[in-house]
This record gives sequence, C-alpha cells and structure tokens, in this order.
Amino acid sequence: MQRRTATALAVVLAAAAVALMLIFGGKESSKAEPKPPAPGEPVVEIISPRNGARQNAHAVVVKVDVQNFHLAPNEFGRDPQLGEGHLRFGLNRVPNCVEPQKLEKAINSPLGKGRLVGASFDFPRYAGPNGVLAERIGTAGSYSPATRPEIFYRGLPPGFYRLVVNLAQNNGATTPFHDVTNFQILQKPGHHMKKCPKGKVSSASAAEKLE
Repeated sequence: MQRRTATALAVVLAAAAVALMLIFGGKESSKAEPKPPAPGEPVVEIISPRNGARQNAHAVVVKVDVQNFHLAPNEFGRDPQLGEGHLRFGLNRVPNCVEPQKLEKAINSPLGKGRLVGASFDFPRYAGPNGVLAERIGTAGSYSPATRPEIFYRGLPPGFYRLVVNLAQNNGATTPFHDVTNFQILQKPGHHMKKCPKGKVSSASAAEKLE
C-alpha cells in the first residue's frame, strides 16, 4: 500500500512540474522532432541542471555547452563581431502565490507572452561575481552576464525555477540562440510552503488546473 502511495505521489509531482513548465515557460513540448541546427550555426545547450531536476541543495552550478560561437572575455562590452560574444543567464523563481486573473491568462496562452515571470535571482547576493558584473553594467534583476560556460547560484529558497541562457554579442545584444531549463529545490523534511493569502492561487493549485 505504501509503495502504491509513493508511486501515486511521484506521478502527481511529475504532472505538477510539467504543468508549471507550461505556465511559467520551459522547453517546448512537441511530438515533432526539434529542427536540427544548420551547419555552422551557433548552439547553446544547458548540461546541468537537467530539465525537470529536483534537488535538496539550495545552490546550483549551471553548466552549458557552446558550439560554433567564441566566448570572448577580452571583447566584453565592445563592438559586435561575427560569431563571438558572451552568455546571458536569467534565473527566475515561480511565484508561490498567483493572482487568478494572471493565472487564467497564462493558461489560455501557455506558449505565449501570457506566461508568468517570477522574481529574478540575478543579483550579487545569489549570482556572486556574475551578479556583481550585472550590477555594474545595469542588468541586475534581468540577467547575469558570463564569459565562461557556467555560473553558480546560491541561497535559493525552495520552489520551482526557470533558467534561460542566451548567446549575446560583445555589446550585450541578444541573439536568437538560447536554451531553457526548469528545476525544483525541495523543502526540508517537515517543512511546508506558507498558505497563500485569500484571493490568490498556490503554484501547486495552478498546476492542478492544467491536468
């Protein structure tokens, strides 16, 4: 009986994670095979954390693989040059409590601009040296720049997170080449999320509305 209960709980959690990815954004789900990149086209792929990962640690090392694009630390902030630049990491946490009107808009357009965007963690307190650099160039709270294919986030509270990585030109201008992943940081055993104020919907309930 306990085994069945554990299995059912795992299925519910997995369904909730998928639903939240639709509401708050993530890798596009489609039965069609993704279009392969053209020969020589820049590619950025998130290696870790994997999409849908669940962990107890409140810190995460993000690692990406970059192909056909040169990361140029010495050219950071300078004029754009073909095929070189840096990375833009953007980490947002799914809100614990959502206004019903915003939730309805997100549900009706799960793959569009109606998606809900949570609080940013691209500040020095969480993103370390990359957050300091973001603050220096005026992008703190939007994205953290990086000239290496990795970034370390720390002090992350429990919840669902969405991470977007873009290839950017030397001057910071974004390119169409990006990747997205979603992951969850679990509560400590015996701890639970605070109840939402009256009139708002919890992220767990939001997931149930898409089942």
